[in-house]
Order: sequence, then C-alpha cells, then structure tokens
Amino acid sequence: MTKISLITALLLTSTLSMAFDLGGLVKESTNRLQSSSTSNTNSSKGSSLSSAVVSDGLKEALKVGVEYGVKELSKENGYLANDKVKIPLPDKLQKVEKLVRKAGGDKIADDLIVSMNTAASKAAPKTTVIFVDAIKDMNIDDAKKILSGGDDAATKYFEEHTSKSLKETIKPIIRETMEENKVASYYDTFNKYYKDNAGLIENTSALKYAKQFGADEYIPSSKEDLDDYVTSQALKGLYTMISEKESEIRKDPIAQTTSLLKKVFGN
Repeated sequence: MTKISLITALLLTSTLSMAFDLGGLVKESTNRLQSSSTSNTNSSKGSSLSSAVVSDGLKEALKVGVEYGVKELSKENGYLANDKVKIPLPDKLQKVEKLVRKAGGDKIADDLIVSMNTAASKAAPKTTVIFVDAIKDMNIDDAKKILSGGDDAATKYFEEHTSKSLKETIKPIIRETMEENKVASYYDTFNKYYKDNAGLIENTSALKYAKQFGADEYIPSSKEDLDDYVTSQALKGLYTMISEKESEIRKDPIAQTTSLLKKVFGN
C-alpha cells in the first residue's frame, strides 16, 4: 500500500470511529433528556395539586376521621371496651379505688367507671357538628403545613385550635349525659363507701400507704371536678380515634375511600 493510501485509510478509520462515538453520545444524551423529561413530568404531576384541592383533601380526611371516631365511640361500651380510650377514675380517685376494692367494693368502683364511660359514649354523637364546623375554619396555609407534617399533624392542629371551644361546648353535653347515667350518684356511693369502710381496713398496708399522703384528700371536693375530668377524657378519646383514622388515610390506599382523598394522599 502506498504512503498516500495508508494515510487515507487511517483518516477514514478515524472519521468512522469519531462518527460512531458521536452517535453513541447523541443516543446517550437523547436518553438522558427523555429521562429528565419524564422525571419533570412526574414532578410536575406531583406538585400540580392546587392549594384549594390540598386544603379540601385534608378537611375531608378530618371529616372522615371524625365520623369514624364518633361512630366507634358512640357504640355501646364504645369507650369502656376500647383500652386506647377507656376513661379510668381520676388519678386521685385511683388511690382510693384500691382501698374501696380492698374492702369488697368492686361493684361500687366498677359502677362509677361504667357510668363515666357510658356518659362519654352517649355524648359523642352530639359532638359531630361541633367538629365539622371547626374543620371548616382551617385555612390553606395551615393545610399545606399539615400535609407535609407527621401522620397525625392534622389531628394535632385540630386539637390545638379547637380544644378550648370544644370543651366549653361539650361540657354541658357531658354533664347532661352524666346526670342521665347517675354518675354523681355513683360518685357519692363510692365516696360514702370509702368513708364507711376505711376503718375496717385501717390495718392494711394499702390504707397505711394512702394515709401517708392523707387519703381523704384523694376524694375530689366537688362533682364539678368530675365533670371537667370526664369532658377532657371524652375529647382525648375522640382525638385519639381521629388521629388513628388520619394516619390510616395517609398510609393505606384502601382507606382513601374518595377520589379527593386518593388525589391528595395518593401523591
């Protein structure tokens, strides 16, 4: 092969190699652009929800949570049979409860606990409209923060912004249902049983332990204290159930029962 032919062949080979390399680069760049385009499209789709839609979705999730909580807690023994929300005796009364049961007053203590929980269950249905009205007041900025928050962010917001007004509104309902269920009567019976039988068990270690702190001080001075206590515990139970449903809606597609919930929480 002549010198000129050899040079020509080398130039041709180099040109072909460069062409193949350039083709590979073009193909790779095209793939990257397509990938980037798809990614951007998906990102755009994920952020395409309007603030109004996000707000409506969160409100609907809360509404579903309220309906769920009220329905569950309104059932017979809705509070009493649910360990997560069952209302125990107040801390101070729990000290005396040990003494009452020690003296054979199991039924006395149980009757008081049952009456409080029954009163809360009967009051629960009457809270729905209060909760729903409170949900309507949530603004769009709050909704955005809640969506990016924890599983119970909406419920915490709900609790923080409505507890005071809800307590003021619900307390009369609780008081009324407590009267219907004779909670005060059971309270008086409990109190009297303790005082009548304290002497019978004064030698027990339980009473000696209680007397170190002044056992009589464990009995609340008024039934009003008991009204406040049951009201707070009833609301706490409702918040617990709402939070449980909110978390489920965020995590489980099956719980996203409407197209709006799927649109907001599915993304």
